This record gives sequence, structure tokens and C-alpha cells, in this order.
Amino acid sequence: MAFEPLKGLRVLDLTSVVVGPVCTARLALYGAEIIKLESPEGDLMRGLGGQSPTGRHSGTYLHLNRAKRNICCNLKQPDAKKIIARLLETCDIVVANMRPQALARLGLDHETVTRAYPGTIYCLITGYGLDGPYSGFPTYDSVIQAAAGIPGLVAARDGEPRYVPMVVCDHVVGEIAAGSIMAALVERSNTGKGTFIEVPMFETMANFVMQEHLAQHSFVPPVGPPGDQRLLSADNRPVRTKDGWIAFTVNTDKQVQAFLDATGKGDLKADPRFATVRARADNVRAWFALRGAPLIDHTTAEWLSLFRAADIAAMPCHTIETLREDEHLTAVGMFEQDFHPDEGEIVALRGSVVFNGATPGPGSFAQPTGWANDAILAELGFDPSQIDEMKTNGTVIGDPRG
Repeated sequence: MAFEPLKGLRVLDLTSVVVGPVCTARLALYGAEIIKLESPEGDLMRGLGGQSPTGRHSGTYLHLNRAKRNICCNLKQPDAKKIIARLLETCDIVVANMRPQALARLGLDHETVTRAYPGTIYCLITGYGLDGPYSGFPTYDSVIQAAAGIPGLVAARDGEPRYVPMVVCDHVVGEIAAGSIMAALVERSNTGKGTFIEVPMFETMANFVMQEHLAQHSFVPPVGPPGDQRLLSADNRPVRTKDGWIAFTVNTDKQVQAFLDATGKGDLKADPRFATVRARADNVRAWFALRGAPLIDHTTAEWLSLFRAADIAAMPCHTIETLREDEHLTAVGMFEQDFHPDEGEIVALRGSVVFNGATPGPGSFAQPTGWANDAILAELGFDPSQIDEMKTNGTVIGDPRG
């Protein structure tokens, strides 16, 4: 049986690019109906994230917007207000990641919406909190990475700042926003009242980073430098093997002893620098230099066998290409083949969370996943002549990339 705890709830999706679509994709995964409103130019992510056979949808756009229904509406046209009003009447949740000033100009800010529809859960994902001096500044994932100190962590380790090569802030914040919405749904079930949720990316990621890296500065006065010195070690990296790279971690005293035995360094088990968790923390540079030394005597597969026999956490250091072939992901069906009506055969990503032995899915790509202007407008009560008039006057528009 499908696990759809949000079935029957409708979401008005005023988001684009990654952070907002990640949030609404999670809600869709759990059964919510998503009505995604796009501007005449379309979501920027349609053209980013790589090419597609038709040029209409990037792979990233497809994965983040699977099973959502889209309506393309020019919000500057007078009739657009009628469409928005009817959408808001039927939606339980509004998710937006437009700048607050733009939402206010369109009458889609949370004050206006929740005044008219007090039971609505309104989630605004912003770059920076509304009450701070950066409020309203434009931003993207890489800018938030830098502002939150993530490239600075890489610089502390490697001497030069680098971005994480994925939009990690967008994904983290999008998932936190989805979780916050589900908390607000519980509150509404108890009180009948809606909630205004603000999820600022900068503050969220600063909090995310500093949970680990405030470290010795968590105390007043500080008891040492900030930053988890293990994670900032230049030797905290995958280890070279005879034919590639391997990743492993040993934290407990038992794991360390097993690692030293497996790598032929058993004589170091008595070294007081490495004998206990506290000692290894105090001698973090020496310990990570030892742990990060190349293991070129054996292949990656041979080391995996040795480490797993010793109950040491270890995995091959995959590339994007080899991850697709991982035996575990293959066995659990992570990569499935589906059909998209525009793009043809698609590699679909299975959900990762299991409920009662089953993994929820947001629906097949074979569903109508493109523009659904006519169907959505008809559901909202507009008759065919009204819909034709909206097409004629430019209120609703066909696929900008079609």
C-alpha cells in the first residue's frame, strides 16, 4: 500500500531553481498535490543542469519537479488575480522562494495571503532573514556556501577556498523547509490555524556549519581554536590504494586496534598517542597522518574485504559514473527506468526513505508532467470561453521552451 500521509493536501508552488523545488518535491513524495506556477520565461532550472534530448527540460529539472502539475501564468495580467485567488482558495500550503519585495508587489506576500486565508501554511524560503541587514539581497547556492563558511573550511584544510561541487545549501535548506511544513501541519490539525514559516538560507546553513565547527569556541572563554580539527586535517580524505581510492573511518578504540592490525601497524597499538579517543583528539595531526597514509600494498577490493572482516566502516570512493553501478544501489532499485512523454526514456531516482517496508514515490514520469493550464483552470471553475480569453490576452501561456 502506498504511503501518502499528505494525500488530499494541495500545495501552491511559487518556487524555482533548486531550494524551493527540493522542498515541494519532498511534499509530493509523501502524497501532496503540487500546483507549480511558472512565469512566461519558465523555471530557470529548465535550461540549467545539463542538456536533454529536446532541450525543454534539464535532468535536474525533471528530478526536482517530477509529478508536479504546472501552470504558466503572467502575473502582470489582470485576469491572473482571478486565477491566484481560486488557487489560494483550494490550497492548504503555499511555498515561495521569490524575494519578499517581488511577492508583495504581486499580492502574494504572506501577510496578504494569510489575512485572506488564515488556515494557510505559508513557507517563505529566503536568502537572508527578513529582520537582518541582508534582507532582500539576491543569492544562489554558491553565494550562501561562501557566506556560511563552507569554502573557508576547505581553505583551512587545503589552503584555498573551494565550493562543494553540488548545490548542497539548496538541498539542505529545502529539506528543512519541508520538515518545517510538516510540523506546521501537525499544529494546524491541533489548532485549526495556519502558520507563517520563514526559512532563511544563510542563517540555516550558518547554524548547520557551526553545530560542528564552533567546537572549542562553544565555551566561554574558548578552550581552543574553532573548528573540528579532525575534519580540517589535510589527511582527512580518501586513501590511495594499489588501483584506486578507498574511504574508511575508525573512531572507537576497538576499531583503531583492528585498523592497525589490518594495515600491519599492530606495534602502534601500545603508542599512548593513539590508545584512546582523547589521546587521538589531542594528537589529531599525527593520528590523521597515520590514518591517511597510502595503502598501495593491496587493491581497493582487497582492502574492503580486510576492513569489513575487521568490522571497519569502509566503502570504495565512487565516481559519478561508478555510483550508478554500485551493487547495493542496484539491489534496492535506486535507479529505475521510466518514460517521459517529451524526453523519452528517463532514469528515475527511487526515494530513499522506507515506510512499513515500502518506499514512497512521487509518481511516474509518464504522467502528464508538462504544462497543465487547461486542466487546472477547469478544476478551478473557469469555463472554456474564459480559458480561451485568458490564452488570447496572454494571462496563461504555453510552454516557453516548447
